[in-house]
Amino acid sequence: MACTEQEMKLYQIWREKAEAEDIAAELKAVEGQDEDISDRFYRYLEFGTGGLRGVLGAGTNRMNIYTVSMAAQALADYLTAKGGSNAVAIGYDSRHKSPDFAKCAAATLAMNGVKAYVFTELEPTPIVSYAVRELGCTAGIMITASHNPAKYNGFKCYGGDGCQMTDGAAGEVYACMQKLDIFDDVKRGDFDALMAQGLIEWIDQSLIERFLDAVEASSVNPGLCKDAGLKVIYTPLCGAGNKPVRAILKRIGIDDVTVVPEQEQPNGDFPTCPYPNPEIRQAFECALKLAETVQPDLLLATDPDSDRVGIAVKSDEGYTLMSGNEVGALMMNYMLSCRKEQGTLPQNPVCVNTIVTSDLGGRIAEKYGCELRKVLTGFKYIGEIIGWLEADGEKERFIMGYEESYGYLCGTYARDKDAVVASMMICEMAAYYKKQGKSLLDVMKEIYEEFGYYRNRLLNYAFEGESGMKFMNGVMDGLRRNAPTEIAGEKVISVSDYKLSVMKNLADGTESEIKLPKSNVLAYKLENGGSFIVRPSGTEPKIKVYAAAVGTLDSADARLDAYEKAANAIMGQ
Repeated sequence: MACTEQEMKLYQIWREKAEAEDIAAELKAVEGQDEDISDRFYRYLEFGTGGLRGVLGAGTNRMNIYTVSMAAQALADYLTAKGGSNAVAIGYDSRHKSPDFAKCAAATLAMNGVKAYVFTELEPTPIVSYAVRELGCTAGIMITASHNPAKYNGFKCYGGDGCQMTDGAAGEVYACMQKLDIFDDVKRGDFDALMAQGLIEWIDQSLIERFLDAVEASSVNPGLCKDAGLKVIYTPLCGAGNKPVRAILKRIGIDDVTVVPEQEQPNGDFPTCPYPNPEIRQAFECALKLAETVQPDLLLATDPDSDRVGIAVKSDEGYTLMSGNEVGALMMNYMLSCRKEQGTLPQNPVCVNTIVTSDLGGRIAEKYGCELRKVLTGFKYIGEIIGWLEADGEKERFIMGYEESYGYLCGTYARDKDAVVASMMICEMAAYYKKQGKSLLDVMKEIYEEFGYYRNRLLNYAFEGESGMKFMNGVMDGLRRNAPTEIAGEKVISVSDYKLSVMKNLADGTESEIKLPKSNVLAYKLENGGSFIVRPSGTEPKIKVYAAAVGTLDSADARLDAYEKAANAIMGQ
């Protein structure tokens, strides 16, 4: 594929002006490789609600010090236009270039008169959300690509409320970004010199301790773990969770914690786990091998920026991985049941999950008289609910929020998912049930037997590069033009188009408004209580399909198999 004139022009400009040695060398190495050049320069990374995320390397469609400082300049311009005194908290994880990107963002902000507070070492994403509010900042930045493979990094942005930036604010930052020349309009400075001037400041360790205090205060049964004899294997997957997760487990009395040695220290290559995602079994391979000798009750794995956690529980078959839907349901059931028994459940309690999360949560919430609010995918929407409750003086009503993608938050100290508090709560409830002679798997089976087997399957379809992006857009457009009337032989009873904010009942043709922000999501309700939801990922080049069925274990799983075949056909696979 030949480069367009514009792509080649950008390439030549970068050859002339990009002075960083690694970037200059990379640009020289791809000379004459039109397809590679085109992929690097066919677009600028778009600043969305997740900030920036992309492959590391040279070019406008890559994560590098130039695209990062451009985003920081746009953020500075946005904040300056709002007026007042501005400050930004900046954190980073273990990925390649993360400390460099944090420093270059801080320097650009400082050069624009925006005070930058920077963590002294890698920290979990939720601590940045906490720091924004604790330090009175107007924004926050986390340098991370979450659970993506090693070739990725990102620039995640928070508002002054500690929530991930809203659609409107992200749009304004992106508008500022589009006005900039990446070389001529971006202010860059020397990090150390700016720190000496007091324009950049390290974040004191005491903030981390206050964060851990807030996490510990979310405990439902303080002191319960001290004599439970719970044995845990933990892996931070070479990421940022190692220190804070171990610290919180020690605080609550979980002393028997074995850390997977190959994955203990930060390493942006993720050599033992090329895809460091706690949703998949591969992330547990080293932990499972270690479990053969340690024989723990529970395995924990946090992703590189430690905002999500996956678990495996000891069973007759060895160790069984539990899904995000299952852990979220267990956690909700544990917190609501214990607090009801203790008499500490507030009036009109609120839990929150997303439109792609299992309906089982709704059944549990109903049992305990809890309001369950459904929001779009993205934890910022859960954070918004906390903010609204707080504004109404009803913060104590919030019990927890969770996503099926292994993100959980208990308490209101942060506005993003937090694997530190989730690890604590998982171990606490495991200890609670162990004292009753039960495992988390036993309790999950009890919940299924009470409410039915709510089974879910996430299907991922990856589409790399410019051609992949076009194909993804074509899939979504095709589904909108020719909405299926049946899926896997089951009649579609309603179609919800979140981009158009319309839910259409196919039985009578009536339409109703979806009162959520617009989003590129299509959801199909099926005649037997199942659902089939399709959406492009906001952070990765893939389409996700969320299939759900309810019934007996065998019947629900058989229907999921049929839904998967239907999804494969839609995706051309």
